[in-house]
Amino acid sequence: MQDLASIGTDPINKLISRLPGAVDIEAIARASGAFTRSRKIKSARELLHLALAYAAGALSLRDTAAWATLRGAALSDVAVLKRLRLPAVATWLHEVTAAILAQRQPAANASGWRVRVIDATVVSSPGKAADYRLHASYDLASQQLIAITLSGTSESESLRHFAIGPGEIALADRGYLKARDLSEVREAGGHFVVRAGWNSARWHSADDTPFDLFAWLDTLDYDAHAQTPVTIWPERTARDAFPVRLITRRMTKSEAEKSRQRARTAASKGQRRVSAQTLKAAEFILLVTSLDADSFSAADILALYRRRWQVELAFKRLKSLLGLDELPAKDPDLARTWIYTKLLAHLLVEDITREILDSPPCARPHQADPRPLDLAHPENAV
Repeated sequence: MQDLASIGTDPINKLISRLPGAVDIEAIARASGAFTRSRKIKSARELLHLALAYAAGALSLRDTAAWATLRGAALSDVAVLKRLRLPAVATWLHEVTAAILAQRQPAANASGWRVRVIDATVVSSPGKAADYRLHASYDLASQQLIAITLSGTSESESLRHFAIGPGEIALADRGYLKARDLSEVREAGGHFVVRAGWNSARWHSADDTPFDLFAWLDTLDYDAHAQTPVTIWPERTARDAFPVRLITRRMTKSEAEKSRQRARTAASKGQRRVSAQTLKAAEFILLVTSLDADSFSAADILALYRRRWQVELAFKRLKSLLGLDELPAKDPDLARTWIYTKLLAHLLVEDITREILDSPPCARPHQADPRPLDLAHPENAV
């Protein structure tokens, strides 16, 4: 009688074989408590086989049990549920996923900088708006995930989920403009480029007087950009204030009208009135950065920010191709197992895809984006 992991031609077995040699799933399983004794599931590899059949194979618990029984492990759907819903199993899968990602060192570009796009997406079960928030760090040069963490939706988007150190630039959307978080990035030696909302920070001029944002914005023509030094106050006093560059681009007239309409639609869906300030600010792209003007012009920063959309494509691939937006489990522990197994499968498939693209007839290693990121001249890659 065959066990779950004994069939060499089994696609799941082939997928597991792609695990990096440095990732010891058996040792991690025993240390986390996910696998403590051999019964019908005789090893951590078999347990991973079972999890992949359930999550990556998009099987129900009953179908997963039937699949396992056909391969020699006579399990009921209740037995499968008890196995996969163990909190230690989700912890184990998280640690295996983290170990795989640890092999992916962020890549520096020709200028020596490493750009990390920080973003998050929600994962939901049927009939619910959101159950979990998946936080991700995406390496812009190699165009792959390099760190992930999962939380409840009560935990907001924050740069604190990932360590941004010397030589690294955090690139993030407006939900990440939290003054205390930005201050901590700078204290750690990192830098940031973050989109801003008109009311998402306490803006002050260099002399600590309030900065009149709209008066400054009114000086710009359509399709023009500008920058100015400002300070951000993490608290209500200037004691912890730190300097940043505020960079803006006013959209073209047609772009501005579409942006204003999106603001009106969002307000209508939320059953609230849209303010005049929101409609005015909708005409502009506002960014704050800690990068100095001598090395990065305003045009450079705007060009760099336009590369942020690539993490959105990564999320779309996870949801549309891997089905991450179809969470079937309502039990929290089983849901975490399902999510981490999906992510693990995605990472292994991603590595296989890169090997395929690097093989003949290609004459050179694969680049996910044919326009390499050059921070000395980022506008050339946009």
